[in-house]
Amino acid sequence: MTPARPRPSPPLPPVRRLTLADLPACLDLAADRGWTREEHKWRLLLTAGQGYGVDAPGGDPRGGLIGAYVLTSYGPRPASPDPRARTCVGMVLVAERHARRGLGRHLMRHALEESGDAVAFLTATPYGRPLYEELGFAPVGTTVMLTGRLAPTRSPEPPVPVRDATAADLPDVLALDARAFGADRAHLIVRLPSFADHFVVAVPPAGPGAPPAGRAPGGIAGFAAAWPNEGTTVIGPVVAEEENTARSLIAELASRTDGPVRYDADLHHRGLVDWLRSGGLDGDFTTTVMVHGAPDVPGDLGLRFAPYSVALG
Repeated sequence: MTPARPRPSPPLPPVRRLTLADLPACLDLAADRGWTREEHKWRLLLTAGQGYGVDAPGGDPRGGLIGAYVLTSYGPRPASPDPRARTCVGMVLVAERHARRGLGRHLMRHALEESGDAVAFLTATPYGRPLYEELGFAPVGTTVMLTGRLAPTRSPEPPVPVRDATAADLPDVLALDARAFGADRAHLIVRLPSFADHFVVAVPPAGPGAPPAGRAPGGIAGFAAAWPNEGTTVIGPVVAEEENTARSLIAELASRTDGPVRYDADLHHRGLVDWLRSGGLDGDFTTTVMVHGAPDVPGDLGLRFAPYSVALG
């Protein structure tokens, strides 16, 4: 008896570039997986990064997108010993009706191909982490999502003065961000004044002696922003020279909102996490920062207190 021939695998669906015209389909896909319809954030992602998606096949009566992700590219930090670019993979989604058919793996392989020689990183949920590990991503950090109404307790140290950022602060903001992030994300930072409801900087009073290494005389010691996201105010990014400055920035932004806030806290800064919890935030949903093609994410973790968004780093 002639053995049955194995059935050929169905061809992989084509992945195409997305534009702002695909925004409604992206929101529908997110809602299909139980995510909120984060239009403000998706609009930023599709303009600052490049979205990719898979259209529903002809036999799918619901149509729309059945898979998507966003790839955001960052150039190397000037004078960096590592000349490679970085890419952040975010918003990896597969429609529930097409789950467990290899589409997520197909999208991630496409993301790695699009990344080329760049170091790729992402923030993984527990559900997605096994796939990313299979594709060569390694865990390098943990983030916990905290939410609630924040009424910060007093810091043991005097607060650092905080004010609204101005156009004149932009060079200092970009320089500090390059130190913290280890790559050039100027194209994202310059969008903060229009994207965020509040964009603030910390400016310590002038004192005797030279300022810390990396800070110009009279320069800023940190910056942070708060932006709206479906009934919640997200605080991020938060970049600061030390924890007390980060607390001062966060406290100022919290004082400007009456509603609930979200803060994605790196567990590396456990003292800050404890301070946020003491001020009313709560949560235990953790995600894993993972990297492909390098031993760790670039930059100075000691300066990074909150991401712009977990989809952006």
